[in-house]
Amino acid sequence: MVTIMGWRNVMVGMFDKKVTNPEIIRKLKVDFAENFQLHESTLISIAELRCHEPGCPPVETVITARFKDGKTKDWRISKSASEINHIDITMLEKDKNGTQR
Repeated sequence: MVTIMGWRNVMVGMFDKKVTNPEIIRKLKVDFAENFQLHESTLISIAELRCHEPGCPPVETVITARFKDGKTKDWRISKSASEINHIDITMLEKDKNGTQR
């Protein structure tokens, strides 16, 4: 933490943008779609979020499925996208419903 122009507790690097390898994202989307048997019209988006608040994981990957009927479901994994593997995705199967919106 640093003090900048009178502001305290500013997190250095909080807004630095980290770019994940697009091939890793593509592989995650394919693996996720196959594991959950999603229809090809389902849009899958993957976002890697960083948290600097006490008690939350420092990195979280949110996987969102947007269905043709407009409904969405979210799944969260407390890892960066590059650290997620097939086992992490199959573990989500216990929560097949995800968070519905």
